[in-house]
Amino acid sequence: MMYLVLGLVIFFGTHLFSAYRNREAGKDLRVKMGEGPYMGLYSLLSLAGFALIIWGYGAARPAPVLYTPPAFLAHINLLLMAFAMIFLAAAYLPTGHIKKAVKHPMLLAVKIWAFGHLLANGELNSVLLFASFLAYGVLDRIAVKKRGDNGPGPDAAVSVVGDLGAVVVGLGVYAAILLWLHPVLFGVAALPG
Repeated sequence: MMYLVLGLVIFFGTHLFSAYRNREAGKDLRVKMGEGPYMGLYSLLSLAGFALIIWGYGAARPAPVLYTPPAFLAHINLLLMAFAMIFLAAAYLPTGHIKKAVKHPMLLAVKIWAFGHLLANGELNSVLLFASFLAYGVLDRIAVKKRGDNGPGPDAAVSVVGDLGAVVVGLGVYAAILLWLHPVLFGVAALPG
């Protein structure tokens, strides 16, 4: 469990530092270090934290059970994951109505993913992992709003192609994870029963 916690601290410490760093002229570490070195260090720390999260999560199995969710919550999680994948895809495609409406679709996807998995998993390692991602999603959304980053501007061109792409790509990724990748990557079937 120690490696999972250490990974969460490194990964989210890096991300929260970046979200809340001082951006005033002359005080912004990203400007002082330069874009390349800052992003290099940020990426290295993030990858190290992510690797520790993956390793620590697996090493913590079997974990103590904090709560046993009713079976229907696993089905709700499956539904939520379809929306999470659509929002995640929308974050990386041209601005459509989805991206414009939710402003920060990747953060919304992370929050939905984490919340859904908290509904379906009550083991200590799962609760630590998913609660951390949910808390980060909330804190980062507060940070971007405080910085005045409200997503695509009011004059941003909206493309239906972005929406169609988000739905097609999101549901495609969802189907691949649901039917094949989840057991391969995470060692457990996504489909209940």
